[in-house]
Amino acid sequence: MIRVLDIIEDTMVDGPGFRTSIYCAGCNHQCPGCHNPQSWAFDGGREMTTQQLMKIIVADPFANVTFSGGDPMYQAAGFAELARAIHQQTNKDIWCFTGFTFESLIQEDQRELLENIDVLVDGPFIERLKDPDLLFRGSSNQRIINVPASLYEGHVVLWKPDVSV
Repeated sequence: MIRVLDIIEDTMVDGPGFRTSIYCAGCNHQCPGCHNPQSWAFDGGREMTTQQLMKIIVADPFANVTFSGGDPMYQAAGFAELARAIHQQTNKDIWCFTGFTFESLIQEDQRELLENIDVLVDGPFIERLKDPDLLFRGSSNQRIINVPASLYEGHVVLWKPDVSV
């Protein structure tokens, strides 16, 4: 089960292209200036099963998937199960936004979720580093990480957007 605040379909702000974004409840980071402070409460929203979420995800064959929040890493087991189902049943990529750093996640219980996502936007939002011109992130300390390459290389490998002319 995942405690979900909202699901936004066909959004273009949580990663490249059209995406189905799943916003979860719960975040202890409570970053000053957070754009989504209503997501901090762990008892917000409603519980949903992997099967319920998969029905929504597969209904749009053109949208990839983003996990956001709150912070999905606080519900890592549920999101890991969902990520495995997405990769088994579709060819969609998965982005995940978190206030944790990649380095801390590879050492903790969240590693299973990390191993099942494609791109991680990591680090807390820091208001004094806010930059509206940044691609898919709010503050300049946050990184967009290619997770499979980073796990393979043993160090952070930044994601590079596909640019074709």
